Amino acid sequence: MNGTESQQTFIHINWSGTHSLKDVESLNGPEDFGVYQVYGNHPVYGSGVLLYIGRAVKQTFKTRFAQPDHVGTWQNNPDAGRVEVYVGRLWGLKTPDDETWNRHIILAERLLIYVHEPAKNAQKELKRLEPDLRPVHILNWHCHRDLLPEVSGAAWTGFADNRSYCHFSTAHNVPAPIKP
Repeated sequence: MNGTESQQTFIHINWSGTHSLKDVESLNGPEDFGVYQVYGNHPVYGSGVLLYIGRAVKQTFKTRFAQPDHVGTWQNNPDAGRVEVYVGRLWGLKTPDDETWNRHIILAERLLIYVHEPAKNAQKELKRLEPDLRPVHILNWHCHRDLLPEVSGAAWTGFADNRSYCHFSTAHNVPAPIKP
């Protein structure tokens, strides 16, 4: 993608939750892929805090949460019984091909992490994905909890850094006012 304004990518995410860690064990169906949020206790920020945003790409939410890096992290939380999970499935008019679906999950996760800075996510930079994220718009629907309803790559990346903008009041092509 070259980041021009005419080539925008809209990623709609339909969120559901609250799910317990036990509930996530049942999320193993053909639609159980996407991004997720984990809320819980943090020693500095308190309880009910956005701790982590992750992705389940090429694996279900159940499979992702069963991996060793997740099992220990959330079950060892000081208030593990109150850890809450929200899962986000990509949503649209038609199911995209697997490559597009997986790519959108990766882009959505990275931009959501960058914008919301969850306490336990170590990787918070855009890095090599920044050019691909410039034309991306994420729309969070339903139970998105603490996430912003809409996140734009144009606003959060360096999209406008090298553009020459002028104030509308100083533009040379100002249309004539409409007469009543």
